[in-house]
Amino acid sequence: MISTFKRAAFGLLAACIVFGAGTQRAWAAATPACDSDNGGITLPPGFCALVAANNLGAARHAVVAPNGDLFVALQSGGIVGLHDSTGNGKFDVQEKFGSASVTGIGFHDGYLYFATPLTVERYKWSPGQLNPVDASEVVVSGFPTEREHDDKGLTFDHHEHLYVNVGAPSNACQSHDRRAGVVGMDPCPILERHGGAWRFDANKLGQTQADGVRFVTGLRQFPALTWHDHALYIVMNNRDQLDTLWPKSFTAEENATIPAETMDRAVMGSNYGWPYCFFNYKDQKLVLNPEYGGDGKKVGRCGQYSLPIASYPAHWAPVDIMFYSGHQFPAHYRGGAFIAFHGSWNRAPLPQAGYNVSFQPFKHNKPSGKFEVFADGFKGNGTLMNPSDAPARADGVAQAPDGSLYITDSQNGKIWHVFYHGKS
Repeated sequence: MISTFKRAAFGLLAACIVFGAGTQRAWAAATPACDSDNGGITLPPGFCALVAANNLGAARHAVVAPNGDLFVALQSGGIVGLHDSTGNGKFDVQEKFGSASVTGIGFHDGYLYFATPLTVERYKWSPGQLNPVDASEVVVSGFPTEREHDDKGLTFDHHEHLYVNVGAPSNACQSHDRRAGVVGMDPCPILERHGGAWRFDANKLGQTQADGVRFVTGLRQFPALTWHDHALYIVMNNRDQLDTLWPKSFTAEENATIPAETMDRAVMGSNYGWPYCFFNYKDQKLVLNPEYGGDGKKVGRCGQYSLPIASYPAHWAPVDIMFYSGHQFPAHYRGGAFIAFHGSWNRAPLPQAGYNVSFQPFKHNKPSGKFEVFADGFKGNGTLMNPSDAPARADGVAQAPDGSLYITDSQNGKIWHVFYHGKS
């Protein structure tokens, strides 16, 4: 039997389909009450949040089913399906399944896909189902076994293709990684199977990495990837340790400020220059890495590589990206990208930074202005020196059917549900 709340929600959804964005005030009236402190985070005026779930484990990416159920990937192992049976905004029903560490997750053609460090698998999914009945099927296996940067995101295009990042198990392709003064291997052999995104047939089982097509290369690590506007959009984690590996050339402040995290719009064959280059946030140009003769200014061979479309402060550690298509938020957000910045360790001895969800405005399918910090406060009050001391770390962003936003936390497994209650 369909509950009274679900009948009301369905009726409201039908009204929105008929009347479009003009029903935003009706949506706002139907949203649950937010927490008085927004669950410990700060948001722009007019927005509020409630904690919809907590203590799930290290929550990474998430995906929302059409009925509003949320499926959360757990780095600590498995997936948890969440359902709100009362309509108060709290996920009171939880079903956990699987055991492998999971980052990427998404629905495609009646299946729930998920990415572990070594595989992409899928469960047959039925509407309203929280826990799959059948065992998972392996879509792709045979990924590299190196542990560094092995977390994988996934996304789908509109032509039945699956895209997966394969991170580079390296900082800058040195023959002895992260050793002071060691030059980089040239050409970098790591790029043969790492440092790029591979494309697969989304519907074919039993593939290996060798069956895929290397779609884009020259990227260090980027579980933050999504298909949008006929291209693969990526937000990359840039290099570490400029100062400790090359102390004669770079200061701790330069390490903490100049190797930008970058947003890229990748089409087939794009090359973004890792490990030979990094994007200098201060000068806004692609420059040679010191492992390849660079000093933070010299361009050299970097002039041949694709440039990012936007950049973000060093060591903010982007881990998820989502383009907003809803109407619950004001029009300013429509078509722009929300990015979860997990925060890094590599700004020391300077304080850590990032630990937020930022919004990148877009207009006419291009970035339009500087990013805006949307959700903050995850790292708590005061100065943060050690990432493990942060109360929370944003890790995933997902859009609900009504256009509201979920944010996941990898520190303790908290889930925030963010709504707009102000005036458009």
